[in-house]
Amino acid sequence: MRIALAQFNPVVGDIAGNTSAILRLAEAARQGGAAMLLTPELALTGYPPEDLLLRDSFYAAVEKALDQLLEVDGITLVIGHPARIGAERFNAATVLRDGNRLGQYHKMLLPNSEVFDECRYFTPGAAPLVVEVEGVRVGVLICEDVWHVEPAAEAAEAGAQCLVALNASPFHHDKIDARQQVARYRVEETGLPLAYVNLTGGQDELVFDGASFALNRAGEVAVQLPAYDDALGWVDYADGDFVAGEQAALPSRVESVYRALVVGVRDYIGKNGFPGALLGLSGGIDSALTLAVAVDALGADKVHAVMMPSPYTADISLIDSRDMVARLGAPYDELAISPMYDAFEATLAPLFAGRPVDTTEENLQSRIRGVLLMALSNKTGKLVLTTGNKSEMTTGYATLYGDMAGGFAVLKDVAKTLVYELSRWRNTVSEVIPERIITRAPSAELRPDQKDQDSLPEYEVLDAIMQRYVEQNRSADEIIAEGFPEADVRKVVRLLKINEYKRRQAPVGPRITQRAFGRDWRYPITNRFS
Repeated sequence: MRIALAQFNPVVGDIAGNTSAILRLAEAARQGGAAMLLTPELALTGYPPEDLLLRDSFYAAVEKALDQLLEVDGITLVIGHPARIGAERFNAATVLRDGNRLGQYHKMLLPNSEVFDECRYFTPGAAPLVVEVEGVRVGVLICEDVWHVEPAAEAAEAGAQCLVALNASPFHHDKIDARQQVARYRVEETGLPLAYVNLTGGQDELVFDGASFALNRAGEVAVQLPAYDDALGWVDYADGDFVAGEQAALPSRVESVYRALVVGVRDYIGKNGFPGALLGLSGGIDSALTLAVAVDALGADKVHAVMMPSPYTADISLIDSRDMVARLGAPYDELAISPMYDAFEATLAPLFAGRPVDTTEENLQSRIRGVLLMALSNKTGKLVLTTGNKSEMTTGYATLYGDMAGGFAVLKDVAKTLVYELSRWRNTVSEVIPERIITRAPSAELRPDQKDQDSLPEYEVLDAIMQRYVEQNRSADEIIAEGFPEADVRKVVRLLKINEYKRRQAPVGPRITQRAFGRDWRYPITNRFS
């Protein structure tokens, strides 16, 4: 028996378009000799459909699509979709063959942590589903079911000879290894080979990295599909096991993050119908990396870089920005903000009289730049990409309605130290980021001789504290006990707390860690716990 793994990129809510994609994949699978086509979790609707699941018309459209797929002959289809039975809703997989519905499986275990919120929508299933295809009994699982013992065990007890799993498993660091390890546990426990198909593409903050696979009964990777790319893969079952097949190479950790950012930008811009992107280029490493990602995602002609120098902008920032856009071939303009800054200062002078110069004047510069970028966005329809990183989002080292103004925050979940790693990796592909941008000390250039480390701990220290406190839920005392300077730990935690209101107003951005600001992070703004 041959199983086809349909690793593809559905669009949330585009049920007709997703159905057409599945029909094309089904025909290609049938032509390739497959007896079964396995689609990802909620493939008909895209994942996650969120509150679309509360609309009656949504289920009517799903049923219409299933009726259309029933017309497919000559191959068994396993279709991921939401189902409603009476007052209950289920995360389901329906098995179709030659006009017949052979069975429907309901996901037993509903994730309700990190970015997942399935208990809000679905009722857990209560029974396994085993269907026979060309004499082979196939047990069906959905995503979270693979991460626990019981669903696979119940399928085995019901007579399954192999397991197949439909998944919408979003990317974060080391996720591919984690998926394969938990699948290996299920293989070891049941003695059954397991085929695992995953989505590709970006959906708001989430990026789905594909990397579908099949494990044989020894827990070895029999088939490995590529990461991030759509693919139709083949898994052959013979003599009670999966046979060795395609072995796509998987990206390194840093390359995987870079590609996730590219997919996130590409699909957020493309699926939402924007004609391109705008960003403010500063001569610093964050905006340089953002520009490189945007050009790789969209093509140079669709990315407009704008340099907006102030009296504090160094000459090398202008030189390096011009150098980089020349290397990439992206459209580029320079708009000096000094006249506008002078006008603001003159207007505010009577109200600021007797008050010292402080961050107010720095923020004015940033907000002028935000106004200019948003004006260009309104005029051209292009989306503004913000360039702030996770270290800055943690500490509030960003200006609300200034450099935070935009539609998509490319580096929102990328720590500053990782920004450097990603930039160096991108230059191994082709040297698009001038070396001086990578090696010079980071600065917002909003006052004379300003450096980031005037206000913040060294980024290696800051990022280590942030990772432990934000991503691992460690306490300040635990982090101090590890040997981190107490003053730095207390400062980072205090800045994190008082800047929650800023993060609530930040654009969405691609998630690349297990704890990103946004869907993962739900802290109260008004909060006296310490």
